[in-house]
Order: sequence, then structure tokens, then C-alpha cells
Amino acid sequence: MSRRAGLDRGAVRAVAGLRPVLAAARRATFEGGATRVAVGAGGVGLAVALVAVTAAGPWADGQRVAERNWAAARDGAGRTGRTPATAPSAPPVLAGLGPGLSPQAVPLPTGQGLDNALSPLFDDPALGAVRAGVVLDAATGRQLYGHAPDAPSTPASTTKIATAVAALQSLGDDYRIPTTVVPGAAPGGIVLVGGGDPTLTARPTPPGTDPDATPASLSDLADATARTLKERGWTKVQLSYDTSLYTGPLLHPIGVDPNIAPVTPLMVDEGRVDPNSTENAPRVADPADSAAQAFAGMLRDRGITVDGDVRPGSAPAGEEARLAEVDSMPLSALVERMLTNSDNDIAEALARQTAISLGKPVSFTGGAQAISEELGRLGLPLAGTSFNDGSGLDRDDRLTAQLLARLLYTAADPAHPQLRPVLSGLPIAGFTGTLSDRFSGATSDAAGLVHAKTGTLTGVNTLAGTAVDADGRLLVFAFMASGTQNATNAVTALDRLAATVTNCGCR
Repeated sequence: MSRRAGLDRGAVRAVAGLRPVLAAARRATFEGGATRVAVGAGGVGLAVALVAVTAAGPWADGQRVAERNWAAARDGAGRTGRTPATAPSAPPVLAGLGPGLSPQAVPLPTGQGLDNALSPLFDDPALGAVRAGVVLDAATGRQLYGHAPDAPSTPASTTKIATAVAALQSLGDDYRIPTTVVPGAAPGGIVLVGGGDPTLTARPTPPGTDPDATPASLSDLADATARTLKERGWTKVQLSYDTSLYTGPLLHPIGVDPNIAPVTPLMVDEGRVDPNSTENAPRVADPADSAAQAFAGMLRDRGITVDGDVRPGSAPAGEEARLAEVDSMPLSALVERMLTNSDNDIAEALARQTAISLGKPVSFTGGAQAISEELGRLGLPLAGTSFNDGSGLDRDDRLTAQLLARLLYTAADPAHPQLRPVLSGLPIAGFTGTLSDRFSGATSDAAGLVHAKTGTLTGVNTLAGTAVDADGRLLVFAFMASGTQNATNAVTALDRLAATVTNCGCR
């Protein structure tokens, strides 16, 4: 069983007078080199003490890096990476303050109270022509507020919540994606085989880093490959690369775009021309070829002659002995990174891994089918929904506010502990990821108390996540707006809705 412990709904607790503690805590940060710890409410709405957050370990690039033990090295000369052990447990930021109180000890907002507080805000013209919203109680799943909750709407990047739930449910939070090197069919040939890890990096793994929180390294793979080849007496090889795992078009329907690379099972640094770039990053035209060429250069640097051109090829059929392998971070970490940074490349990769798990075509279409099928197995409300990708870049995607809220409620369910990374990966208002520069000014009181996934396309703005209300009750919300004319005004209106949930006891 996963060590990512499930949270008993009876442990969702708060204490009277906690608001001042949270207000102080959410404004605090701890600087440590290039890392920052955001202090606020717990990832699943549990009140967090400063000591609990301080113990949670650093955040790097918006990602939670919990304390973990070094993974034991794999047996075999060609094994470089990460022992496929259990995924890291949920961080201390999910712990509450003091002795537990049952949800019954914390007042539940009334439907009328939430309606009085939220409905006037839905009249804001900044929210465009199509507006939808839902608020649920995280402890019971009871719907407390609804504004067109079952109306399908374009979700934008909140689609990634669905992708995360489907992938974790299908594959488990310990799953890792391999990148391998195998002998080729012809003597002296080797094949670099892409397994679909979008976080594979050209950089070597820094000494002393946690392998479960660090992307797999093509440089480490070259080290292991060269070592194995030399042990076999090979100093000269022909290199090809295999991308046959994926089918269908490489380009997303939106075409060439700096927000997503051509979707291939072999790439390094997400195909970014500048590995240090983030949003709107120029991408190489052929990520697989670029990765293979880089790998060839790394082998040459390690004393292996690469003869001839590096070209696409196929790994031999059957179970060939692997020369070397590196594995991705566990799926739990990939999901957290995807959600915090709204990473489209990871999202499309996880949709395809889900498709592989369910025996679907490993393409945009197959990934979308797999997501829908897996969510259906969980009994989630899919009426009127339509998936066309895993990232939410496709404007033809349709989800409902009800589905988004139910996805988050399910992720908090102790019956599904493998889904916990969906909650721990949500950006924290005012601190991390795509919410790092939001919830300031009039909505600053909600900083740290709202953890939510953003969604943005031209004319589409969405926000879905968790919030702790004025009484300490954990609530789940989803707010959707389409036909918006001004993105800044729409975002402000959505933030105001979420902030109102946190500031209102609503009875």
C-alpha cells in the first residue's frame, strides 16, 4: 500500500480562534538559497502551525520536496537510477493543529449563506457570458452552493485535475516512467528507447539530491551505458532511437506553440531550446532527434565512438537485456509538478501513460478516452463532458464545475490515498506556481488559505481547488467563466469568489 497516507475525514479539523494564527502564518516565508516555504493552510484545508510547515522541507520551483531517504541503487551495472520503492509520504503540511476535532464540531456553511455571499459576485460582467460554480463540503461531499453546476464549459488547464486523477487511479502514485538503452538488432547497434518521461533532463544529477524529487538524467543514462559497453568490450556503436510507443500526430491541435513541445516519448528538458526557460519557451522542432543527438555526444565524451548518423529505429521485439535505464520521479511528484506549474508537456505525457495502462491508442484521442474511462470507473459525473487532450489546451474540451469539484472531493477521500498528490500539488494562493502572483490587494486575506488550479485560454478563465472558511471548515470549489473579454478582470473576479469563500462563515 502507498505510504502517501489517506486522510480520515474525521481528521479535517479546526479550532476556534484559529483565524489569527493562519493570518500570520500565510504571510510568513522562509528563505533558504533558491527555495521558499510557503506558510498557510494545509493542502487539504487542514489548519497548519508554523512548526508543521517548517518541518515540511523546502519548496523548489514551486514544488514540495519532502524529507525522503535516499533510494538504494539498483542491482546490475546498467541500473542508474531510482529504486521503484514506495512514493514519498504526504508532507507535514497536511497535518493539523492540536487534538483532532470532528467536522461536526466545526460549523457548516448554509446554502443560503453562501448564496447571499456568492450569487451577487456571479453577476460581475467580467466573468463573461457563461458562468458556473460549485462549492462542496470536503468532509461530506454535500453541495452547499451551485450556479449552473452541471453546465458544460471550456475548462482550460483545470483539465489537468482530471488528467492527474485518472493517471494516479490507473497507475498508482509509485509508478515511474523508464528511459532505456537496449542492444540493437544488428551487431554493434544500440537503441535509445523513449518511455514517455517528459521531465528527462540533459543535466547530470547533482550530488546529494533526492532521486525521488529530481528528474531522471540523460547524462546519468550515458554514464551507465558507457560503463556497460566498456565492460562488454564495446568502444564503438551505431546509435538509433525508438519513439514507437506513441501513435498519432506529434503536434497538439493548436499547432506549433511555445507552451507545448511536439508530443513524443523521447525528449529532454521538454524540448526547450533553453532548458532554463519556463513559460512561452521556444521548442526544438524534433525533440526526439535532439535528445538522441545529445545522447550520442555524451557517449563520445565518455570514450564511446558513435559510428555513422543517429537515426530513428526500432528496438528488437521481445525482452532484450537492457544495457542501461533511468526512471522518472514517481508519478506522485510528476502530478505535483504538473499541477503547480500547469505543465502541458507533463499533462499530455500522463494522458498517454494512462492510455497505455488501459490499452487505448497512445495518442491525443486515446489519452482523452482513457481519462474519461478511468473517471467513469470512479463514478464521477461525466454527463455533458468531452475530453480531447490531457492539458486543457484544446478549446473543444468540456467539463462541468460539478465534475471539477467532485474530482477534488474524491482526491481527499481516504478511500483513495493514491490521489493525494492532486491536493498537495495545487498552487498555493500568493505563494507557489500559477497562484504565486495572485490574491493580493483586496483578496490578500485568502493568500495561503486557497489552494487551486488555474485555467486560462483567450476568453476562458477557471479556478478550482480547496479553501478554508472563516470557521476553519474545509470546502471544495470550482468556478468557471467563458466568453470573458478582459483576462485581468476575469481573474480578479474569480479570485474574489474564492476569497469570499474563505472570509465567510456564511450562515
